[in-house]
Amino acid sequence: MTAARILAVAVDCDQPDLLAEFWAKAIGHGETRTWTDSHGLNYRQLDFADGPALLFQPVPEGKSGKNRLHLDLAPEGLDQRAEVERLVMLGAKVLDDPPDDPWIVLADPEGNEFCVLPPR
Repeated sequence: MTAARILAVAVDCDQPDLLAEFWAKAIGHGETRTWTDSHGLNYRQLDFADGPALLFQPVPEGKSGKNRLHLDLAPEGLDQRAEVERLVMLGAKVLDDPPDDPWIVLADPEGNEFCVLPPR
C-alpha cells in the first residue's frame, strides 16, 4: 500500500501576500514564492526544507468561525512570553492566555488562531 505525504497546509485568506510575509517573519525561515493557478488566482507559498509548505490561497469569503486546524509554535532561543511579544509586534493578537494550560492562543493578521507553547 502506498502512503501519502503532506505537501502543504493551505490557509484560506483575503491577502496572501500579507499572511505569507507575517508567517515568514514569525517562523524565521523558509522561502516565499508566488504562483498562479489556471483561474488566474495568485497564491503565496512559504517553502521549508524540512516539512510541508504553508500555502496562502485567496478566497472571496471572510473567516467566519474558529479554525478547525491550527499551528502550534515552540520558540527557538526565546522564552514563551518573549516569543509572544515578538509575534504581537509582527501583527499577531493575543486571544487567550489560560492560566492552567501551557499554551497562549494568538491570531495572525487575518484572525487565524495559533498557539505558542514553551520551548522544547
